[in-house]
Amino acid sequence: MKYDINAVRANFPSLQAGAIFLDNPGGTQVAQSVIDAMREYFLTANANTGGAFATSSRTDEMIADARRAFADFFNAPSPNEIVFGANMTSLTFNVARALGRNLTRNDEIIVTHLDHDANIAPWLALEERGAVVKWVDIHRDDCTLDMADFEKQLSNKTKIVAVGLASNAVGTVNDVRTIVDLAHMAGALVYVDAVHFAPHFPIDVQAVNCDFLVCSAYKFYGPHLGILFGKHALLERFTAYKVRPAHDEPPEKWEVGTQNHEGIAGARAALDYLASLGEKFGGEYAKEFREMSERRLQFKAGMSVMRVYEKNLFIQLMNGLREIDGIEIYGIQEAARFDYHAPTVAFNLRGIHPRAVAEKLASANINVWSGNYYALALMERLGLEDKGGAVRVGLAHYNTKEEVDSLIGQLQKIPNR
Repeated sequence: MKYDINAVRANFPSLQAGAIFLDNPGGTQVAQSVIDAMREYFLTANANTGGAFATSSRTDEMIADARRAFADFFNAPSPNEIVFGANMTSLTFNVARALGRNLTRNDEIIVTHLDHDANIAPWLALEERGAVVKWVDIHRDDCTLDMADFEKQLSNKTKIVAVGLASNAVGTVNDVRTIVDLAHMAGALVYVDAVHFAPHFPIDVQAVNCDFLVCSAYKFYGPHLGILFGKHALLERFTAYKVRPAHDEPPEKWEVGTQNHEGIAGARAALDYLASLGEKFGGEYAKEFREMSERRLQFKAGMSVMRVYEKNLFIQLMNGLREIDGIEIYGIQEAARFDYHAPTVAFNLRGIHPRAVAEKLASANINVWSGNYYALALMERLGLEDKGGAVRVGLAHYNTKEEVDSLIGQLQKIPNR
């Protein structure tokens, strides 16, 4: 079945109000089925875990089912490698603190100038324990990681490498498998931020062979919830910070306090929504992925059909932006390199503060971000942080050609720069 954008948009109540949502890297709109699942949880299963009564048992069953679903989503070997938390940032601070217990003075941690600060600040905090944090530089012309610099920073003192799969600011997708292989050869663990990657590409933790990977459900049409994959042996090996009566076994030992149960139910429903795209529109991909489990197949088929649509829409966006006088675009611009690039772009208009651009677009009911979007290190490296950062546009599978045209038209109306 051909991709039907109207059928896709019908799943999102907020899209019917007339606003154009191009702020998707900061959080996507929520599918009706997700809203329904959260409401259903409150009505039929709202209780804490481990009780002897029906609603508690239903909560236990829902969480177990969600772990199984996310194991399929990540292609993780076991549901017991799936940890839920308040958000990606909280999970990363928790893991960093736990791993930091095992560091000694002058052990080294590698971070990058391309990453969201949620995968930088938790590791910088370990400098308090005597760890040395080393930075991987970028190629400023296309905002890609300098892999030669990464290899230079790597040493037998490296214990942790923190890297993103995709930049939330400029859409660059990193060669994380190569990074993992090199880090493992040096004896280091690799912690991967997949927050901006997860809405656009299928995740396969076994293919990447990372030690930890984390993402956020509100970036792929669900509620605010963080989800962490960790190799089971590592979740067992490291000591989590927790209250004494809490479980001593993974994954529960890593889940600090009572979880956001309604959020877990909603995140589980978001996965069902993604799988439904594979069922409706991913027939050709389903044939290609027949060797997978049914749910994993539908996830990958759904993400694949979304990817084709988003890539074509992104090409239209980039072509339009390049025609605007006085624009400076940051990151990869060649269409030939968009096959493995998130549909996200950052830019500035000469002589106009990025916040002023965002405000002008907002007055036309077009939502975009401006600033640093927590990619602080990248904005500093590009020399933009003290100038207000940049405007960011991020597409999702529910955006349309007409919305892109509206954005370009409004940008062209902004007074000559």
